[in-house]
Amino acid sequence: MSNELYRLTATEAARQIAAGSLKPTDLVAACLDRIAAREPVIHAFAHLDPAAVHAAVPRAGKLHGIPVGVKDVLDTGDMPSGYGSPIWEGWRPRADSAPVAWARATGGVVIGKTVTTEFATRKPGPTANPANPGHTPGGSSSGSAAGVADGMFPVAFGTQTAGSIIRPAAYCGVVGYKPSYGMISRIGMKIMSDSLDTVGVMARSVADCAFFAGAVSGRDLGTPDSHPGRAPRIGICRSPSWDLARPETQALLTRVETALTRAGAAVEARELPDAFAALKTAHPIIMNAESARALGWELATHPDGISEGLRERMAFGLNQTEAALTEAYDVFASTQHAFPDAIFGLDVLVTPSAPGEAPAGLEWTGDPAFNFIWTSLHIPCVTVPAGTGPNGLPLGIQIVGRRGDDRAVLAWARWVQAALG
Repeated sequence: MSNELYRLTATEAARQIAAGSLKPTDLVAACLDRIAAREPVIHAFAHLDPAAVHAAVPRAGKLHGIPVGVKDVLDTGDMPSGYGSPIWEGWRPRADSAPVAWARATGGVVIGKTVTTEFATRKPGPTANPANPGHTPGGSSSGSAAGVADGMFPVAFGTQTAGSIIRPAAYCGVVGYKPSYGMISRIGMKIMSDSLDTVGVMARSVADCAFFAGAVSGRDLGTPDSHPGRAPRIGICRSPSWDLARPETQALLTRVETALTRAGAAVEARELPDAFAALKTAHPIIMNAESARALGWELATHPDGISEGLRERMAFGLNQTEAALTEAYDVFASTQHAFPDAIFGLDVLVTPSAPGEAPAGLEWTGDPAFNFIWTSLHIPCVTVPAGTGPNGLPLGIQIVGRRGDDRAVLAWARWVQAALG
């Protein structure tokens, strides 16, 4: 049935389009019908123009006809780019950001701009979690995660400075992939923290993430559904944030360790060396200091358009001493250098994606406690769905590996997901 086409994964839709058994216009129409039915509940979009989407003619290419959600911190030349802020409401850039340009160049159909928190950092938008609209979808890539989870589009862009891809993907029960730092170009993004901001993707399968991210980055990220030929060597890492893990996450990690062992993986406990705990202090210093500098024009000309919470964080950033900043950057450099030795002998680490289920309410997008360390290290991270918690909301488990080893991390993430059943 055509109205069920929205359920197709991107890879399956691409296969059918290439075979001639699916028309791109039918896939786009099915997604727009799904959006019309669900958007009044989910509020995933910051901008949506169905007539313009229907009129778009996708190019031939790897993403031919695949609908794409675009987080509203990535510029689009034919749609407003508001960055989640009233200061920029209605702003229309002249050009697409690089990720969007390459999505279109390879045949993707931009279906709309998805809701982001304020400058992808603070005040949440109206997006609800499809699993339970009384709970947050996470942030800052709120609309992208919720839209993928609810069948509005098969793939979407997200960005991550602390946990803005992995956490919302886990909360909404989809796959999130934060690539190695810099793998997908940030040109045309409203950058807040130059040392941290990373463009990534969300989808309903690991294969879709590899397919989409590979198309827009020009990288060969493999076919994660292929059997790797051996079982992985996995370190179970509770990380320096383990004290914030809720009971459902503590139980999840135990279940995951058992399942991976039964599936044949060589599993061991592997914690990061003590020096990595310094990232707890270094990350917020760098993130907020760089973000405050990035918002120089907004702070100077439209301070009342910045939320009180964000102004407080910017003040914290601007008040950092040069010595504190230097120390924080040194921590980033030393831990990034030390990470390969920290996982010597392993293929990947497996660690929580979030403290627990998505919190109730829409005023808070959750704690990035299990994400900021990996973002600071510039390494690839993938979250895959891993069951539900006590309130029936999705849980995710995170797979991380060496910088530049994205293809292998995606493959092992798929292996882990299969092992979990």
